[in-house]
Amino acid sequence: MRFHLTTIGEGQIRLTVPAGERLSSTRELRLSPAGSEANVAGVLAQFGRAASWCTVMPRGDLTERCLAEYRSVGVDLSAVVRTDDGRVALYFLEPGESPMPSRVTYDRLGTPFREIDPSAVDWDLLLDTRTVFVTGITAALTDRTAAVVEEFTVRAERAGVRIVLDVNYRSLLWDAESARRVLSPIAARADLLLCSRRDAATVFGIARDGAGCVEELRDRFGARHVVSTDQTDDVYVADESGVARFPVSVVPIVDRPGAGDSFVAGVIDGYLADDVRAGVERGMRVATYALTHHGDLTHIGRPDLAQATTTDIIR
Repeated sequence: MRFHLTTIGEGQIRLTVPAGERLSSTRELRLSPAGSEANVAGVLAQFGRAASWCTVMPRGDLTERCLAEYRSVGVDLSAVVRTDDGRVALYFLEPGESPMPSRVTYDRLGTPFREIDPSAVDWDLLLDTRTVFVTGITAALTDRTAAVVEEFTVRAERAGVRIVLDVNYRSLLWDAESARRVLSPIAARADLLLCSRRDAATVFGIARDGAGCVEELRDRFGARHVVSTDQTDDVYVADESGVARFPVSVVPIVDRPGAGDSFVAGVIDGYLADDVRAGVERGMRVATYALTHHGDLTHIGRPDLAQATTTDIIR
């Protein structure tokens, strides 16, 4: 196969308010490319995996800034579709400090990706892979994007390509009933299913503790591997060997977005090596790195994971 992983998702620009300020009053914003699927592909590419990302974006400087971020770490962009019209998706982040949560404001309407035409997708390229990766975020955007995610997984199943689904429910994008209707058949095709305990309860009505949650998700959808998180609580894995628990280390946070994608990338890296449990440990390590620097894409390679954890300068 040409790729270890291929994926489809919207490219975005994130505009972040400085800490301690509000979007309504700030005089400056920090710009960084974003996109959940692209972030996963980007981390895997840095790990030496061949990863390709498909998106639809208009020609222009913001698009080139977004694509350059992922191209720079080795993501294959052969399947990217460029249009003459439209705009780039944006989202604004107000970082929060306890007791106030962070807040996201989406500005994603009217983008060409939301009107994606399945006939414009290079399916032959995207299916020349060991694994396809899809998320509930892309399925949530429009009926068209949901249909593309559905078609991607149907084509993959027919071609004997393994499917990874990250449920990643976003309440600002759609309601739980719609998510359950669209994602349930996709989850039933997945070989690896990632779903937080909160999403399991909200979307699928599975309100159980860690071990019970992964076991019920696995029984319901038939996925060979199920991984479930719950913020700073333990990570649980269910597979043919039973259920395993992995304690989570709490670290200081510089920038939160992208940490979940980094965790997913680490899990998939282990999955590609037929060791999901080692992937979970790697994913938790990558996620801690993601929390220490700005930007949605975590810039990290395998040598970084081998370094000793320290607050001193490595000289």
